[in-house]
Amino acid sequence: MRVVVTGIGMINAMGLNKDEAFKNIIEGKTGISIITHFDPEGFGSQIAGEVKGFDPKTIMDAKEVKKADRFIQLGLAAAKEAMADSGLEEYDNERFGISAASGIGGLPVIEKASVIVETRGPRRISPFFIPSALVNMLGGFTSIEFGLKGPNLASVTACAAGTHAITEAFKTIKAGMADKMMVVAGEACICPVGVGGFAAMKALSTRNDEPEKASRPFDAKRDGFVMGEGGACLILEKYEDAVNRGAKIYAEIIGIGESGDANHITTPAPEGEGAYRAMKMAYEMAGTPKIDYINAHGTSTKYNDMYETMAIKKLFGSKEKCPPVSSTKGATGHCLGAAGTIEAVITLMAMENNIMPPTINYEYPDPDCDLDYIPNEARKAEINVAMSNSFGFGGTNGVVIFKKVR
Repeated sequence: MRVVVTGIGMINAMGLNKDEAFKNIIEGKTGISIITHFDPEGFGSQIAGEVKGFDPKTIMDAKEVKKADRFIQLGLAAAKEAMADSGLEEYDNERFGISAASGIGGLPVIEKASVIVETRGPRRISPFFIPSALVNMLGGFTSIEFGLKGPNLASVTACAAGTHAITEAFKTIKAGMADKMMVVAGEACICPVGVGGFAAMKALSTRNDEPEKASRPFDAKRDGFVMGEGGACLILEKYEDAVNRGAKIYAEIIGIGESGDANHITTPAPEGEGAYRAMKMAYEMAGTPKIDYINAHGTSTKYNDMYETMAIKKLFGSKEKCPPVSSTKGATGHCLGAAGTIEAVITLMAMENNIMPPTINYEYPDPDCDLDYIPNEARKAEINVAMSNSFGFGGTNGVVIFKKVR
């Protein structure tokens, strides 16, 4: 059974829809700026990739907005775009499921509720608090919106969650448990606890005087990742169903890979050993095709970038045999659990337009990161097969490979 992508949607710091965001990414722009969601004075890192100009009342009833945390709102916005893009109007809702993803979920509402219980007492906690915070409520809200009664799943695997949501949906269709799956991801943790927590780990860039240059994957002067927020959605369905209804097919999923590092709670396995195994699994499932482009996890942190580079070289045998690689996190920031789904959409749009997104802010080559990272300017090229990587805290890895359908 073949599984294809027939609809996509995306919202992030680069734009409120997939076309706007992709255009800005290709043009080498960045959405990183000083944080406005709260006053960042006193924080070590004061920058992030915020979604600007988003009004949740444009995609939800005003009464429903207060019931859903921002990560749900962003995911639902992407889901509505993807459903419209897919052209699906009639479907068997019992054979149409949901695979949702978020790394942390409703952290801002958890933070606010914690303050309320301490300062005003437990009776002042909103009855909407728990439904707003739970990761799987992204799938809950979205399934209700579209009446989807198939499997309703949620991946909560840190920064690999967005890619794992794709692999879970793929497996669900392959197992015959659904004919169609909506993959929807959302993340919105740019709040004091979120930024302060990652800063306490020394994981974030502190280039506060140059926000637009702070996220610099694979660059020798990178000093940490920059938090981002956003949502994305893919509509997956059986190839035969897509063909029969005359759907536009973005690509077929031909390989998936998953692995665990069993090494350290935050640091990747040495030499990217876990990442390599996930990539190898996907590559072999795909039949070891010629890979034209890799959208890297590329966080702009020392060990992730170095070890991902080593894993890619190990997979292909040598530096010379590796395909071009880029990380789009210089533009969007690191959207945590939504990153994999957002980057899958970017990869699919790159394939559709035959253009490789750039790795921006690449100014100082790192001897440990010595691949072709498509520095600073997008590159026109035929992309028939592409790989997208995601790796998360806890040593969890996910990889997906897409192929154009002729």
